Amino acid sequence: MKTDRQEEKLRDRIEAISGFYHDKGRMPSLSEIGDLVGFKSKNAGHKLISKLVELNILERDQKGRLIPKSIAAPVRVLGTVEAGFPSPAEEELADNLSLNDLLIQNPQATFMLKVSGESMSGAGILPGDMVIVDRGQASKSGDIVIAEVDGEWTMKYLEKKGEQVTLIPANPNFKPITPLRELKIAGVVTAVIRKYK
Repeated sequence: MKTDRQEEKLRDRIEAISGFYHDKGRMPSLSEIGDLVGFKSKNAGHKLISKLVELNILERDQKGRLIPKSIAAPVRVLGTVEAGFPSPAEEELADNLSLNDLLIQNPQATFMLKVSGESMSGAGILPGDMVIVDRGQASKSGDIVIAEVDGEWTMKYLEKKGEQVTLIPANPNFKPITPLRELKIAGVVTAVIRKYK
């Protein structure tokens, strides 16, 4: 019973911090956390923060500032859905999932770009989509990369054959690109986001 009460208290405190973050667009300070959860001492606030870092709910940057992890954008996972033949489905809360945790492995080296053009349509990347790019990930043959080729930016499949590097489109209406002078890989595409409405 005591453990249930402790877990419920912890959940309430996480919800209070998460609510502050979503309302204000920033993490609360130590004293604001104390006010949110009813702590009178800073030591209790420090202990709570350490617990939340240990649980991977928050993290600290190099300067010690709090960064949201799983509270950044939690979405409820309600199970699975059949994409083939229809089958009976029951809604069941399976978990809470942060889209940041799902899509971003290296936050400090990750950025997003909006897609224009149709050269990657065969890979399911369409105009208006957003791509998540990790500039810290080493690129290898077969990766979709963001590259600067002879002074112009593009997104293509990377193909390496020995010393030869070619950028391959995923649309037969576009031609492969072989750098004439210079090729700089800015990052590897790790996810595509498409909003339907």
